[in-house]
Amino acid sequence: MARKKKTLPILEKVEITDCAAEGKALARVNDMVVFVPFCVPGDVVDLQVRKKKHSYCEAEVVKVHEYSKVRETAMCEHFGICGGCKWQILPYSEQLKMKQRQVYDQLTRIGKVALPEFRPILGSERTSHYRNKLEFSCSNRRWLTRDEVTTGAEITERDAIGFHITGAFDKIYPIEKCWLMDDLHNEIRNAIRDESHALGITYFDLRAQKGLLRDIMIRNSNSGEWMLLIQFHYDEEGDREKARALLQRITDRFPQITSLMYVDNQKCNDTFGDLDIELFSGRDHIFEEMEGLRFKVGPKSFYQTNTDQAYHLYCVAREFAQLTGNELVYDLYTGTGTIANFVSRQCRQVIGIEYVPEAIEDAKVNSMINGIENTLFYAGDMKDILTDAFVQEHGRPDVIITDPPRAGMHGDVVQTILNAHPQRIVYVSCNPATQARDLQLLDADYRVAAVQPVDMFPHTPHVENVVLLEAR
Repeated sequence: MARKKKTLPILEKVEITDCAAEGKALARVNDMVVFVPFCVPGDVVDLQVRKKKHSYCEAEVVKVHEYSKVRETAMCEHFGICGGCKWQILPYSEQLKMKQRQVYDQLTRIGKVALPEFRPILGSERTSHYRNKLEFSCSNRRWLTRDEVTTGAEITERDAIGFHITGAFDKIYPIEKCWLMDDLHNEIRNAIRDESHALGITYFDLRAQKGLLRDIMIRNSNSGEWMLLIQFHYDEEGDREKARALLQRITDRFPQITSLMYVDNQKCNDTFGDLDIELFSGRDHIFEEMEGLRFKVGPKSFYQTNTDQAYHLYCVAREFAQLTGNELVYDLYTGTGTIANFVSRQCRQVIGIEYVPEAIEDAKVNSMINGIENTLFYAGDMKDILTDAFVQEHGRPDVIITDPPRAGMHGDVVQTILNAHPQRIVYVSCNPATQARDLQLLDADYRVAAVQPVDMFPHTPHVENVVLLEAR
């Protein structure tokens, strides 16, 4: 016998009082904390509880009684379904306050270390069209909106190019216009949709692992260059010819594309770091420019996705490093060597370490094309490369700059840093929670001397943070 589904309550005339993690809003009903998406403090709403735990629940709005005075109109037609820019209805000044508080809360609650007064967050000058990279998935299982489901409308088109819907790994919500990147990217993406249909190209089915058109990555740069990488999944005879026909049509329509590449991805996921990329037209890279330096960016390269804010972020890191020209600097998780080359003119030598071999090759090229001769770069897993023996061979660093992924630094890496005992550590983080955890591990030997939040991603709850640690 089927288990009877429990009916969850509707909470009436609830006032939203705060913002919470992951871009959700927060309310309190009696002793219960309620998390709600797509609301702002001051909204008065009826809420349908969707998930209930002991001390909190998750709910969604079913009726609005009163809109908050601080609420703004979302600029994007996809807001509320796409889920990418959860804070479009919150004024940017309020977003910055929330992010500043988020950094403070996480560093104090998780880190539990002594902290100086925080610097005010550095906001982004542009709050739209600020990204230099976006990825779109292609699927034959388009996400159906609630209206489409409830009205029983006939669905004639199930193919989609867009973003994954939270909680539906195999379904894609189609995007007509995204405001996060220069509008040319919308033209390119929509042209791929139209031309692929004209050519009879199938879209990928993640469950069945078949379908030709799989994924799209678009990059641009502040030098005016554009890169397009299309992932295909060759199944049938004739797929290669169809793929090349699509690539040729896109080449003909968009001469602005400097670098057009493709890859046959037969894996169960869309990652392509271990695959061979094929060049269709142009060259296999584009260039970013910063303070007179040029940086080569390939399809597998990591480069901060907000170019303008990346410059401010790196300026903060360089300021915190307090370089005089005599220091040996280790740049951990160096990517394409952007920070390493950026600070190289102010120190004796920089040694960069990065997991992705292609990024390290780009880092070397970036040094070469900028005439920089005081850098060394090594590729490999950080915990395997950065060892006591490595430090003994290359010299004890005066300064370590570290910019790890969201998971933070491996415990072995933290221990090697402690053993090397540099005078200063500049810790750049895209996840203040794991940064706080690492600060606690470093606290016995280092004190936090400065904290500078930087907003790289307007309309999202994500925030970067730079911390200066000084040896005790």
